[in-house]
Amino acid sequence: MFTKNKVSFVNIMTSFKKSDLKFSVVERFLRYVIVDTQSDPSSLTQPSTQKQKNLGQILVNELLEIGVSDAHLDDFGYVYATIPANTTKPNVPIICFCSHMDTSPDCSGENVKPIIHQNYQGEDLVLPDDSTQVLRMAEHPDLKNQLGNDIITASGTTLLGADNKAGVAEIMDACYQWMNHPEIKHGTIRILFTPDEEIGRGVDKVDILKLGAYAGYTIDGESAGTMENETFSADGAKLIISGISAHPGFAKGKMQSAIKIAGAIIAALPDDLSPESTSGKQGFVHPVGIEGHVEQATIEFIIRDFEDDQLEQHANTIRQTADNILKRYPNATYRLQVKPQYRNMKQVLDKHPQIVDYAMEALQRAGMEARLRSIRGGTDGSRLSFMGLPCPNIFAGEHAFHGKQEWVSVQDMQKAVETILHLAEIWEERS
Repeated sequence: MFTKNKVSFVNIMTSFKKSDLKFSVVERFLRYVIVDTQSDPSSLTQPSTQKQKNLGQILVNELLEIGVSDAHLDDFGYVYATIPANTTKPNVPIICFCSHMDTSPDCSGENVKPIIHQNYQGEDLVLPDDSTQVLRMAEHPDLKNQLGNDIITASGTTLLGADNKAGVAEIMDACYQWMNHPEIKHGTIRILFTPDEEIGRGVDKVDILKLGAYAGYTIDGESAGTMENETFSADGAKLIISGISAHPGFAKGKMQSAIKIAGAIIAALPDDLSPESTSGKQGFVHPVGIEGHVEQATIEFIIRDFEDDQLEQHANTIRQTADNILKRYPNATYRLQVKPQYRNMKQVLDKHPQIVDYAMEALQRAGMEARLRSIRGGTDGSRLSFMGLPCPNIFAGEHAFHGKQEWVSVQDMQKAVETILHLAEIWEERS
């Protein structure tokens, strides 16, 4: 695991300076966010919405224009590309940088109007198309680190799409820099842009053999200088309740409504095991959907914890709660179906400590305080890690994602580009 030693990374001679870079990240980001790429959890297709391919084709065209000759979009909506090695060292591991193109179904991503608020000085940012949408420093504490920076928001009626088009733009700018700055030495680099991450299908059809990479990095984190090497482990659960239906005019002593039983079970779940009551390393049980009628009702849950064995305990909490409620409904029954979703990537990353160490060093070389964190969620990297591509998550600068107050700063996106470039250099140096 990375430890701070007294070797000053700022004294290490790197092959590029920030002043050498003509950043393209902001211009790219502003182009990408106006493309509606919202994914759809109810769709059975891959990708879930064909409009995600619209952005994918734009990215392919831009990669081809800068000389990345193998860039292509496959039938499933994935963009693949290769930055060829420019080092004489023969054994530099192939690394992959990955971001997702879709935006959340939770908030509209259609007709996004990005706005740059220049030289932010701590004032409230009122979004012009809906004056009730106001970014206040008290509610967005990371704004304290943005004084003097340029903040990008949407106009108030849509999300912005910084999750994860900031990451897409940062990787694309890094590709531009690699192709125009041969003095930045690196091994072979794979690029992967995925659809449907927001609905949990981001790597369902990814071709790991085509990538052929030793290590991966998703660029999909929040605050500048942060990296996440640990995610939740996750299960999905479905509680199916079978009640007793009867004509309501003659139901006394007969009807046992599955709808009412479902409501009672949800109400009886422990408050201290809900998302709104947990933080840090605490897990939760979260009912995310309910449907049904008198005879049968179904509750959908997501179950989360950083420890795998706790997932089973949380599932048992659902069972015990259902058992207790059904004592009042002796003729009703239930069954609980639990399905694994993803697992804590730290289990894999701890076996490959240099993957995290090099990224922490890259953050420092880019002039930031490197901070290693856990994320109360999952990334494409969670599943990629267990598919054979160990993959921590580096910041993209996105904040307040999935809502109308989503924002990102120009300067944080530029720092992310620098981090990516430094990271590729470090892999080349250490090989």
